[in-house]
Amino acid sequence: MKRIFGFVLSIWVSVGVSAQHTLTLDSCRAMALKSNKELRISAEKINVAHYEKKAAFTNYLPKIAAMGTYMRTQKEISLLSNDQKGAIGNIGTAAQGSIQETFQQLAASSPELGALLQPLAPLIPGIGNKLNGIGQGLVDALHTDTRNMYAGAVTLTQPIFMGGKIAAYNKITRYAEQLAQSQHATGMQDIILGTDQAYWQVISLVNKKKLAESYLRLVQQLDSDIDKMIAEGVATKADGLSVKVKVNEAEMKLTQVEDGLSLSKMVLCQLCGIPLNEDIRLADEEVENLLVADEAQASDNVATALANREELRSLDLAAKIYAQKVNVTRAEFLPTVALTANYMVTNPSLVNGFENKLRGMWAVGAMVKIPIWNWGEGMYKVKAAKAEANIARYQLSDVKEKVELQVNQATFKVNEAGKKLAMATKNMEKAEENLRYAKLGFSEGVIPTSNVLEAQTAWLSAQSDKIDAQIDVKLTQVYLRKSMGTLK
Repeated sequence: MKRIFGFVLSIWVSVGVSAQHTLTLDSCRAMALKSNKELRISAEKINVAHYEKKAAFTNYLPKIAAMGTYMRTQKEISLLSNDQKGAIGNIGTAAQGSIQETFQQLAASSPELGALLQPLAPLIPGIGNKLNGIGQGLVDALHTDTRNMYAGAVTLTQPIFMGGKIAAYNKITRYAEQLAQSQHATGMQDIILGTDQAYWQVISLVNKKKLAESYLRLVQQLDSDIDKMIAEGVATKADGLSVKVKVNEAEMKLTQVEDGLSLSKMVLCQLCGIPLNEDIRLADEEVENLLVADEAQASDNVATALANREELRSLDLAAKIYAQKVNVTRAEFLPTVALTANYMVTNPSLVNGFENKLRGMWAVGAMVKIPIWNWGEGMYKVKAAKAEANIARYQLSDVKEKVELQVNQATFKVNEAGKKLAMATKNMEKAEENLRYAKLGFSEGVIPTSNVLEAQTAWLSAQSDKIDAQIDVKLTQVYLRKSMGTLK
């Protein structure tokens, strides 16, 4: 039975714990950083910049490309005209006529020579036919058959000098990656700041709720005492009505604080990625006195801010990017040199007559491009790029001055918040002492009801001021760390 009871008790405790989350400031920060969509987007931007940097480095390396083409034409390319084809194809017939005419002339000039050549006359047609065959063969050999053409090439290109564009672009992509990382860090700090604000707002309202409940109990107790005194005839109904008004005000104040606390918890849940209606509890809700940091020193804080502020790092990287863009712009108007090598194949082949075979050849060469005249376009573009680089430098200098002012202001606010907390603590002690004397005097019948109500109101105000001062100390410290770039 004891084991069963222990098992049931453990289940009940686990269910009770799961029903209400107890969150620390660090756990709220971690959940907010994990669930924030804008932070995920900035993380992907880092990946984009990283791969763009890798892609930029490939411009140093040779590029290999393959290309193929096919073309069907209506007519083929012909190296001979139609008249030339006819003349070459009938060269034997023309030669046969010339030989026969020569034989006749010889026979007419010398009968004896004609008698000697007479046996050769039957051979002349055969010679003509053979010459016709040779001529037709030559015509057929020069037939290109280029109506179906195939070509392909594999080309290698190696940049030798691109005017410094490749080196400048690689630096730009490296700075761009660092810029994306810096902007991501800035986004993280903004999320942490917003989470801290929401967290301490909830703590403030939790304490004010406790204060409102305590004040309500005070005035309710006073109301009960007044009712008894009215019944005994030692107090008037006017006194009772005055106290009841204060009771109503205290109940209204408590309702307002509870509503504000519910909304503040919803805001914190939204930042942490928790369902808005989730019942959460914060670890610092039971802390009576928040720790107060030492007094801040402005000079040390400014030096820390100039070294750590992500905004300054981002602007410095932007200035470097614009400086490299000047080099990229200038490179567009400088000579460029590249080495090329390729292997080409064609069908019909061009290396052994016009064969219907794929045959190829390799080739190497160099390509040089030298801009000669552009009417000053390059000079104007370079000057425009330099002006943009100057703007980036001026922005960096301006933001440095503003950061220094912001750090000084945050430092003063931290010190001021510490002083206000010390004053609020003293005022609270005095208000508690005043309320104690008022209660004692009222119970002895030497102090009227109005004085007790005033003492209770003063006590409420002092307690509220102390809570505000404690939260203000925490928030000003957060703002100071944010202005110094050390909020993590």
